[in-house]
Amino acid sequence: MNSRFIESSLSRQDVAFEVPLRPQSLDDFVGQDQVRERLEVLIGAAKQRKEALGHCLFSGPPGLGKTTLANILSKAMGTNLVIVSAPVIEKAGDLAGVLTNLKEGDVLFIDEIHRLNRAIEEYLYPAMEDFKLDLLIDQGPNARSVQVKLPRFTLVGATTRMGMLTGPLRSRFAFTCRLDYYAPHILEQIIQRTSRILNFQLDGAAAREVAKRSRGTPRIANNLLRWVRDYAQMRAGSHVTKDVVIQALEMLSIDEQGLDEMDKKILEVIIDHYQGGPVGINTIAVAVGEEGSTLEEVYEPYLILQGFLKRTPRGREATPMAYRHLNKGF
Repeated sequence: MNSRFIESSLSRQDVAFEVPLRPQSLDDFVGQDQVRERLEVLIGAAKQRKEALGHCLFSGPPGLGKTTLANILSKAMGTNLVIVSAPVIEKAGDLAGVLTNLKEGDVLFIDEIHRLNRAIEEYLYPAMEDFKLDLLIDQGPNARSVQVKLPRFTLVGATTRMGMLTGPLRSRFAFTCRLDYYAPHILEQIIQRTSRILNFQLDGAAAREVAKRSRGTPRIANNLLRWVRDYAQMRAGSHVTKDVVIQALEMLSIDEQGLDEMDKKILEVIIDHYQGGPVGINTIAVAVGEEGSTLEEVYEPYLILQGFLKRTPRGREATPMAYRHLNKGF
């Protein structure tokens, strides 16, 4: 199989850092208790019947563990994990190259599956339901259909935009679940585990401070922890306390609510330039120099969750909490 179609959603540097930190079993996967319980039933039943897992769809914001769960599923079933990023599957031949190289029981993980080309989806339906691939060879009078039999595999889809999935594709997943943001005490456990793997000491107060500023996201927590480790090594003799964590994260302009420079810039644009709103997302995107889709997917969910931003039919509005947090008065 052409290796350019197998792609992780992480950069090489992130892969080198994150992969050793990822839980390898459901027992190690803390948080998302309902999801874990359901997956235990799904995996246990499939193993008892000696069948491949049913197709699974994980949704939720980035960094909450969708790729990790796909890896756990493949390890639990003793099969290979093949990772594909949906946008790089441009033609039916690309999809055929991936599917025909799968082995019995393999887990095919398609990241950002909502970005899959609609024409490609049509080829995916019989592959998911009947484990067959119908390909059209040649064009015009010489065109003919060829059916390729596929091994029974498990498709695991991940999406940050559940609403953008078509109904027919969504209905073909036997198991669907949403991952939610993690509570600070769960993130604290993840941070303590990461610090042990990275072999450096972190007291409880310091771990809580990192957790509080991690936006409910394990990936962000681990990245902040990496920064804290570097800062402590250079500025604090590798001794990590709560004060050291605060100093390290203030250097990144991350405040006690987990808001970074872009979060604050978004709120300031709405308050200072548009009297608190309402204002359209595209107008905000132009003002802060970022893509509208990035604001919607990365920044806006957390600002809304924390009560700093309201989404209305007329646009986005800053809340009284946002005014107080930025000392703007209300």
